[in-house]
Amino acid sequence: MTTPPVGLQLFTVRDALKKDLAGTIEKVAEVGFAGVEPFGLNPQGAGELKELLDRFELEVPSVHVPMPVGERQEEVIDTVLTLGSPRLVSGFGRGEFRDLESVARCSELFNEAHQASAARGLSFGIHNHWWEYEPLEGRYPYREMLEQLDPGIFFELDVYWVKTAGLDPVAVLSELGERTPILHVKDGPAVKGQPMVAVGRGALDIEGIIASNEANTEWLMVELDECATDMIAAVSESFEFLTRNGLARGSLEDSLGGQD
Repeated sequence: MTTPPVGLQLFTVRDALKKDLAGTIEKVAEVGFAGVEPFGLNPQGAGELKELLDRFELEVPSVHVPMPVGERQEEVIDTVLTLGSPRLVSGFGRGEFRDLESVARCSELFNEAHQASAARGLSFGIHNHWWEYEPLEGRYPYREMLEQLDPGIFFELDVYWVKTAGLDPVAVLSELGERTPILHVKDGPAVKGQPMVAVGRGALDIEGIIASNEANTEWLMVELDECATDMIAAVSESFEFLTRNGLARGSLEDSLGGQD
């Protein structure tokens, strides 16, 4: 198997990006990440970021964007294309998962987003939090979605939120199978409202989770929503944990010997 590359979800360093966009991107590259997952951009902002990412040789395997439906559909898709990414990822907030009827409505919109994305040559995926993995009316929303979604839609599984919801990420990955090319990797106590920590220092069995999906994983994406320690230090430590233990590979210079 090929050891998957590791990227950083830029939401992790959002505060630093606001203060110094170029300097923060340079730091991400210096740590050794092979790519990034941008968020919250329009086509103009995407163009500026793309120049920086090209300068520092950072790939863009996916982009987190609003749902590409309705009036913003073209703008959202154009943003992803500007960044040169093959995938876009989106999702819905907790308020949209009130009951099984609302889950069905969300699935309809996910299918619409998939169709619009596919028409422009892009893959559409769903990013989760904990509410998709907590029972509603005796059923799990993600299982309802599996029955209702177009099979071309992939899941960017956030393994931390699955654990926080009370489920086993390894078991969920087994259910999702080949539909999980990107994993969001984070760590911490797996308790809502408590800050996260560097990957490898929390409650998750990171090695076991990654090993269980090795046949499907194309990218690992580190994301820390908030952190109990300095964010840049935690990001660097997360990278070191994943690469030192052979779970992921970094940029080209760091990935020599990363095949097994």
